[in-house]
Amino acid sequence: MKTIHIEFSDERLITPSGLVFVGQILGKSNFVKKINRAPISNEYLQKQIKYGDILLTYIGMLCQGKPQYEAVREMMDDPDYYKYALGIAYMIPSAETLRHRFDMIGDSLRGDILQANIYILREMKIEPTALENGYVPVDIDVTPFDNSKTKKEGVSRTYKGFDGYAPIMAYIGTEGYFINTQLRIGKQRCQKETPDFLRETIGLCRQLTDKPLLIRLDSGNDASENIGSFMEESYRYNKNVPLINMVSIS
Repeated sequence: MKTIHIEFSDERLITPSGLVFVGQILGKSNFVKKINRAPISNEYLQKQIKYGDILLTYIGMLCQGKPQYEAVREMMDDPDYYKYALGIAYMIPSAETLRHRFDMIGDSLRGDILQANIYILREMKIEPTALENGYVPVDIDVTPFDNSKTKKEGVSRTYKGFDGYAPIMAYIGTEGYFINTQLRIGKQRCQKETPDFLRETIGLCRQLTDKPLLIRLDSGNDASENIGSFMEESYRYNKNVPLINMVSIS
């Protein structure tokens, strides 16, 4: 990991200057090495471009609010900067390479990415802040994405009235640190698969804090099976103290 030197200046900085810090944070973990060793198909032409470079490139794009693969072409204007900032080892992949590799990756790296996120938060000494009542809030909700006029797999009518995906997301602490997500088709009911997502989220939260959790859900998730999951997880972590509570928000 390269050392960054910060200097004060009147010079105008380019928009992606902040990616240097993204690269530094990612460099604090063995995330890239682990991804490069992951058992993913290697049936591709450009073997020099490792999967670690693929993910670093796409993370850099997401940090700029550019999820479309074609946006990677902007990095081609200054490839040396982006390689240096993000720690990309070989070269900036093309839009076609990104699309092909992510098709091969699928959701096989989801667990590794979630754990890398936890590792980085802990490495940065980040502890989610609790509310005045001592509970650490965990906000969970479905967030429909508008993918109208696309033919992507899984795009269907969401409850918002447009075609898209309906991923569920979880954030911890009063700061709202991102801790978990699951991609869902647009027409999926919000409660479907939620108990498993809750158990997974609580497990991730427990790697960051031992304080009691206040799970804040939409009223669409006001279900007995969710309450059962909270009771089960509370007992598993502490048999005497209720470490998990729930509030339903309309």
